[in-house]
Amino acid sequence: MSLISIFILAAGLSVDSMAASISTGVCMKKVRTYESVKVALYMAVFQGSLPIVGWYIGQGFKHIISSYDHWIAFILLLAIGTKMIFEGLKKEEQNNCFCPSRPIILAGMALATSIDALIVGVGIGLLGNTIWLPAIIIGIITFIFSISGIYLGHHLGHRLNIKLELIGGLVLIGLGIKILVEHTLLA
Repeated sequence: MSLISIFILAAGLSVDSMAASISTGVCMKKVRTYESVKVALYMAVFQGSLPIVGWYIGQGFKHIISSYDHWIAFILLLAIGTKMIFEGLKKEEQNNCFCPSRPIILAGMALATSIDALIVGVGIGLLGNTIWLPAIIIGIITFIFSISGIYLGHHLGHRLNIKLELIGGLVLIGLGIKILVEHTLLA
């Protein structure tokens, strides 16, 4: 997996965390550095570690499905991207304002936005790629996106939320198509 692909993947995966962070920023009356870093760290740790768990799962099945692993990666990324697009198109309640501050709430929010990273890790494992560099980059990009999302949300409100989920979904679908093309047409 190329470095550019890893950064594109990281950006696509980080959009859910950014969207959650934007919502958090919208709810904050005052943005405090400590709270912002805390939210971003939770997001980054979950987003960066769940691909590792998924990778180990994917490695366990690699020998069984190596002849069609690229199709599985494509289908997984297509499903995740499509889900993100549909969620971005759904009308959400404007009054769902919730500022997490307790660790259990932050962990739940971070886990919910990182399930797709687990699935991507499975795909990376099935393709036989290493996971450590992608996991680190995913964590760093998620931290940057999340902390930026808090400040964006605080200053710009709900307007960016839909656009970010749509873009993230399209990026993941594009990455799935790229994997499929590389393993079928260019192999």
